Amino acid sequence: MGGVQHAPDTDDLLVRGGVREWASSGLIPAIPVSTKTSLAQRLRQHVRDRWPQLAGVHVRYHGQFASIEGELADGHRLPLIRLRYGGSTSMWGFGLYLASSGKYENQILPTGMSAGTPQEALDCSCDLYLNR
Repeated sequence: MGGVQHAPDTDDLLVRGGVREWASSGLIPAIPVSTKTSLAQRLRQHVRDRWPQLAGVHVRYHGQFASIEGELADGHRLPLIRLRYGGSTSMWGFGLYLASSGKYENQILPTGMSAGTPQEALDCSCDLYLNR
C-alpha cells in the first residue's frame, strides 16, 4: 500500500466544524453507549464483508478511544487500530498499531485525511497487516 503517512500528534486537539478546540478545555465528548454499540456492529459487519482472514473483531473503549483488535482463525488477537472519537459517529481520528514500538501512532488515511470512517481506518490497517 505505501500510502500510510504519519499524522501530526493531535491527541490533544479536537477539530469540530472547522473550529479547533483543545482537549484541556474539557470539551472532548465521551463516546455514547449507542455509538459504542453501532461502532462495534459496523466493524464486525465490515470484517465479515471484506476481511475473510479475520475470524472476528474486538473493540475496547477507554475515554475517547476505541482500540480495535482483529481475531485470527487460531484465536490469536492482532492489535490493529485506535480510533479517537470527536463527537461524530462517522468521522474518527485514526492511530495505527506499530508492533515495533507496541504503541499506536496517528496516521493519515489513503484519502489524505487525518480522520475518516472507522471502516476506512480498519481497511488501512488490514491492507498493511493482512495483505502480505
